[in-house]
Amino acid sequence: MALAPIITGRRTAWLFALLPILLAVALIGGVGEAEHATDSRDNLPENADSTSAAYLLDELPDEATEAAIVLWTADFGKLSETALGEIEDQAEGELIPSKDGTAVFTVIPIEGGNADDIGEKVDALREDLRADAPDGVSVGVTGPAGIRADLGKVFDGADMRLLLATMLIVAVLLVITYRSPILWVIPLVVVGVADRFAVVAATQTLDAVGLPWDGTTTGVLSVLVFGAGTDYALLLISRYRDELRSTESRHAAMAHALRRTSEAVIGSALTVFLAVLALVLSVVPSTRALGVACAVGIVVAATFALVVLPATLVLFGRWVFWPKVPHHGDQAAVDSDSFFHKVGQLVSRRPRAVLVSTILLLAVLASGLAGARFGLDEADQLLDRPEAVTAGERLAESYPAGNLEPTQVVTKASEDEIMPLVSGVGGVESARVTASGAGVTQLDVVLTAEPGSEEARSTVEDIRDAVADLPSTYVGGTEAESLDARTAAARDMLLILPIILGMVLLGLVIILRSLLGPVLLVLSVVGTYVAALGASWWIFTGVFGFEAIDVKIPLFAFLFLVALGVDYNLFLVTRAREEAEAHGSREGMLRALTVTGGVITSAGILLAAVFAVLGVLPLVALAQLGTIICVGVLLDTLVVRTMLVPAMAVLLGDRFWWPRRV
Repeated sequence: MALAPIITGRRTAWLFALLPILLAVALIGGVGEAEHATDSRDNLPENADSTSAAYLLDELPDEATEAAIVLWTADFGKLSETALGEIEDQAEGELIPSKDGTAVFTVIPIEGGNADDIGEKVDALREDLRADAPDGVSVGVTGPAGIRADLGKVFDGADMRLLLATMLIVAVLLVITYRSPILWVIPLVVVGVADRFAVVAATQTLDAVGLPWDGTTTGVLSVLVFGAGTDYALLLISRYRDELRSTESRHAAMAHALRRTSEAVIGSALTVFLAVLALVLSVVPSTRALGVACAVGIVVAATFALVVLPATLVLFGRWVFWPKVPHHGDQAAVDSDSFFHKVGQLVSRRPRAVLVSTILLLAVLASGLAGARFGLDEADQLLDRPEAVTAGERLAESYPAGNLEPTQVVTKASEDEIMPLVSGVGGVESARVTASGAGVTQLDVVLTAEPGSEEARSTVEDIRDAVADLPSTYVGGTEAESLDARTAAARDMLLILPIILGMVLLGLVIILRSLLGPVLLVLSVVGTYVAALGASWWIFTGVFGFEAIDVKIPLFAFLFLVALGVDYNLFLVTRAREEAEAHGSREGMLRALTVTGGVITSAGILLAAVFAVLGVLPLVALAQLGTIICVGVLLDTLVVRTMLVPAMAVLLGDRFWWPRRV
């Protein structure tokens, strides 16, 4: 890195330390995050039938509405005549009693808008209903409006909770890693400023290019910036500490450390940047936005790690490492008899046994995928059990399951044309016109099948087949959106997944200037991904009680695991190449494992913990993403990078670098 002496120089370090921080703080306070209003269609695949239905609904003359299902149930036995009379006075629409006499419900249209607006209206409705509920009767609000209102509350204060939890985890792990009461503060402050600046830069970029975002986007972005930024910091500080043992001047030591680590950090950042940017090829606007946001975030993280952090650290003396201050002439880490030196000796003695055993372990964990199910109901997206979920479950006990979230048929055909076609489809319990005007008609169709079931999806497809010949006729609603999301996720996996692999492989080939090694590294992280997915499925079903994996999660997990998993292998292999120039390929890999084992393991544990923090948000999809990445990073750090990759390198020797000669 040509700028290393300038960034770390005696006269110039303060400039690179303070100026970027001051500029970032000024932009954070002066510009701030861009304003945005989310739309449910942002999470729908473009040109899908359900998306077209949502847009056609806008042509109705009345304000767009979402249905709130108000359910009254008897606390004991059946609803009395007195209670039914009071409910009739309270209800605004037609009451539909259950056959068992224990419940009655009505549908109230809620004026559409963003999640916050709908949430306020649903909260007000719930408060009024409870105030007037008859004695011995419970009342709850569910349906699409109730579910959307409760989903919207997931992100109330979420950014602050996520930020505080992430900073706490990072701080604790940095203290443990450095075993210093002082040193951890510097990388935490630098990465913390980088995170806030990344959020501002990313949201402003998304606003400029017209892409939507929400709390999920900024939450994942923050976790990525903290995880990657802290990993880069760990790598740099570890090399700096080692250089201080052989170099008297701390400025010269940091310049040398920066030169040596910049290749790995820049290569890592470039690999992640290209991988996340592949998400712009998705058919879902919110997924494209996540790709752009993470691309901005990784650039910010790498820049702060390579410019601001080394300049800031070098302003302080060696004392910042207290109580274990590195002194000129101390033993180098590569020559120590550490735990990872012993692991390297084990790999060196029995490389074939290590290789076979680690591959078998990954295969056993991957077998968990055999029973995995994909596709979450909207009502199953929350870790908590809010009113919309509990009321929906109670509704399903007394009514056909499809009442909770009716399928919508939106058409420009006449009611006489559309009604017989829809009613005649097997699996349709009932169909009724709920809105009409300006040549557009909306039907709410109740299905007999359980929401999220194969039978429900099959019925939606049958309805689409039945109305296929009618012009401007589309099938929407939650079940149809779920079906289209599955199709979009499958399409994105087939298109984007190979591109991510290609980008990562290309980056490794360029950085290592070899072919066989990069191919083996990519195969190792793909194996880690499959094993993590299988192991996580057992955790989901055995610990958390999840019945399915969200359809978007496999792609997101693959993206982050492959891109970030390659990072650790890249940190190891670039050091191995450096050591191989003086000690040969076999000994070079073992020396690299000795010197990088501790810091990369610390970085992996930290990254796993940071992604696990996504579980503080009560959203099942984010909890699943955090779990898969946590498991995958730990596997990659403790098994693949520590055992599998060194075993392959030892067995292949110089051939590992083919066609390059070491």
